[in-house]
Amino acid sequence: MADDKVDLMNRDPNNLNQHVQSNFEDVLGEPDGTRSADCVWIYSAKCFEGGKNCCYIFLTAVCGIFLALFWGCEFAMISFQQIWCGTPAYRCFSIYAIYVQKCVGTYFSCYLGPLCETCGLCLSRIRIEKSS
Repeated sequence: MADDKVDLMNRDPNNLNQHVQSNFEDVLGEPDGTRSADCVWIYSAKCFEGGKNCCYIFLTAVCGIFLALFWGCEFAMISFQQIWCGTPAYRCFSIYAIYVQKCVGTYFSCYLGPLCETCGLCLSRIRIEKSS
């Protein structure tokens, strides 16, 4: 079952969401020379973290399972499309492309090859000498 494989300690092992830093210190900061009262700063940090955590827990409890189901189905459809539609279509295209490549190659070697070779032989006899 999936529960055996889920790491409850490190929930972002591939660092997918490092850009979402939302701790109090990452969002709010008072520069030097501008300070609120210490008690305001302390309780603001507690309210920020508490509100953020409660809201996140509520949203994940209400929406998390449904969104996980949605994204699981979405990636299943992407996999299905790639496996059953995209890859065979690409393989079919590759087979026909080889045919076109052979036809074009034959055309060039039969018609343009001798023409270019003849032009090369004619032009190779031109001599330019510089006289002072």
